[in-house]
Amino acid sequence: MKRFYKSVGIAEEGNGFSVRLDNRPVKTPAKKPLMLPNRSLAEAVADEWDEQPEEIDTYKMRLTRLANSAIDRVAEHRDAVVGEVAGFADTDLVCYRAAEPVPLAERQEAGWGPMVSWVADRYGIALNTTTGLLPVAQSADSMKAVVTVVESFDAFSLAGLHLVTSACGSVVLGLAVADGRIDGASAWELSLMDETFQIENWGEDPETTKRRAGLLDDITAADRYLRLCRAVH
Repeated sequence: MKRFYKSVGIAEEGNGFSVRLDNRPVKTPAKKPLMLPNRSLAEAVADEWDEQPEEIDTYKMRLTRLANSAIDRVAEHRDAVVGEVAGFADTDLVCYRAAEPVPLAERQEAGWGPMVSWVADRYGIALNTTTGLLPVAQSADSMKAVVTVVESFDAFSLAGLHLVTSACGSVVLGLAVADGRIDGASAWELSLMDETFQIENWGEDPETTKRRAGLLDDITAADRYLRLCRAVH
């Protein structure tokens, strides 16, 4: 798509901020007003539009895409999105440990153990872990606690939480990023711990390198987006 505008700005409207191209408000793909909850996020989204060259690359406009998702999908299908995010606790990545090789098991315990302890202390979500092949059951109380926490997110933050959780395969890591406990790069590293261990021993092919880089871009962008959502202004 050709760049069709010259100037980019923001405007305060009611309880939010709109992004404007040549003083015309931007719309989401579903033709809804792109209204952001605070100035910091609005300015960051506006910067994405302002940085576009002659050919607009919407794929690289990750903050805009997340904001669009919040408005067009999350706000409209909130219960379904909450269920998707909370459902990851049933098979959360950080709950499934290797028994061997020992170096990998030790690395998982050092990286994932603190995350399991943190989510229990921070949110009262006590998750069971296993080194077996069969699924480990989580208590009804823990699953209820996960749903309660996820439901507390507004539509904008929930969009970011959904992306991190899905990309990492872990609602624990998603919540840790959303809470500011870890950053996006750390979540990416923790989520790919098994794969990284294999790469260290057997090497990495170009397709894996590309996929891992794409995940890093998505998760770090969602981390920035969530920090902007938390901004006061």
